[in-house]
Amino acid sequence: MTTLPTTVVVPTIGRPSLDRLLRALEDAPGPRPAGVIVVDDSTTRAGPAAARNRGWRRVCTPWVSFLDDDVVPAPDWLERLAEDLAAATADVAGSQGRVTVPLPPHRRPTDWERSTAGLETALWITADMTYRRSALAATGGFDERFPRAFREDADLALRVMRRGGALVRGRRGVVHPVRPAGSWVSLQAQAGNADDMLMRRLHGPAWRRAAGAPPGRRPQHLAATAAAAAATALGAGGHRRTALGPAAYWLASTARFAADRIALGPRDHREVARMLATSAVIPAAATWHTVRGLIRHRHAGPWRGAPELVLLDRDGTLVRDVPYNGDPQRVEPMPGAKETLDRLRAAGIRLGVVTNQSGVASGLLTLSEVGRVNARVEQLLGPFDTWEVCPHGPGDGCSCRKPAPGMVKSACAALGVAADRCAVVGDIGADVVAAEAAGATGVLVPGPWTRPDEVAGARLVAPDLPRAADALLGGVW
Repeated sequence: MTTLPTTVVVPTIGRPSLDRLLRALEDAPGPRPAGVIVVDDSTTRAGPAAARNRGWRRVCTPWVSFLDDDVVPAPDWLERLAEDLAAATADVAGSQGRVTVPLPPHRRPTDWERSTAGLETALWITADMTYRRSALAATGGFDERFPRAFREDADLALRVMRRGGALVRGRRGVVHPVRPAGSWVSLQAQAGNADDMLMRRLHGPAWRRAAGAPPGRRPQHLAATAAAAAATALGAGGHRRTALGPAAYWLASTARFAADRIALGPRDHREVARMLATSAVIPAAATWHTVRGLIRHRHAGPWRGAPELVLLDRDGTLVRDVPYNGDPQRVEPMPGAKETLDRLRAAGIRLGVVTNQSGVASGLLTLSEVGRVNARVEQLLGPFDTWEVCPHGPGDGCSCRKPAPGMVKSACAALGVAADRCAVVGDIGADVVAAEAAGATGVLVPGPWTRPDEVAGARLVAPDLPRAADALLGGVW
């Protein structure tokens, strides 16, 4: 059976629909994906952007296929996906599937159903979207400052295209049922206005046209909210006659907004009542979230994302430095090391160790003893994806001993990670120099033994390992 050059990544918050999706993939005839990764975001609630990043960073295939947990792939989805990937030329960075939203045939759709149906014509939505892994790595993946399933896909697409990648629409398809929603779902959706402000900050005022997004009603909502605020303030100040003007404007604007929405949907009394109630408060909610987004994202810069690979020095960084230690019982983790590594692993970042062990060359250690100490480090701190050990002495002229870049380059090659998506954390200048020489980013975590000139020469310095992780996860690297 043919294996596709892609891994399926599904972020989930525990919806029952996930089982239906996984069964559809399992029962589909034809080729199989290289793997399926389900990222559980039900407890952390970090958002779909962060969940997808956690998934694709663990992928080694050339392509990554994203599916939402509430879609149902067509029976021939895998066969069509194989055709879409085979047809992708070298310039194609992403392929979008076709989304069908079933609507009730016996009546007009409700406001929420119409909103969901908009997915059929939306560009680059990750309900069914496949990207080259190299494109995700080059852009840092999804911008985790988008906390909702809204705009994060358009933002990524614009960044991929800005780097010269082409996005195409494939032949495969999924069905996206309309999820049940409460009466106030349209009001809750106004939180997306804050994400629009981040889009504007990152992509300029013309971002809607570039992303194929509809114009929206933000100017009308702002005017209606301003009129309501003016009428309230004037009335409270005793200027009731003057307040009639802005009050009338607010009433007319709200009536027009409600009428436009009611005209498109079913005319039963419950839907009409829902449209009237929400139309009265949506403008204020939209304005509030717009202002909130403007303030929150006023200094937002380009998204870099977390590194794919973090390499760490062993002695003095991960564990207490015991000179020429060959005794596993003397291994003692540095404060916060286990919790920090667990945070990085939870973000989908691969980890490795790069360590000079010149005691082997000088006869003070054996490689077997180094291996037992390393095994104890893993026992205490958790697994690492790669270990790089240099057994040579300072005068041996090898290319692996830090500050030479050999171990950093070897670790990146072993895991298929570009050096510019790797960070190296260490406690002395040699760690930083090795990183920079390899094309990676060095982060210095000084100890009492670190020389002042080494601190002064490092571009990135963190006072301890947990705060070094904060910088890496926050894209400050």
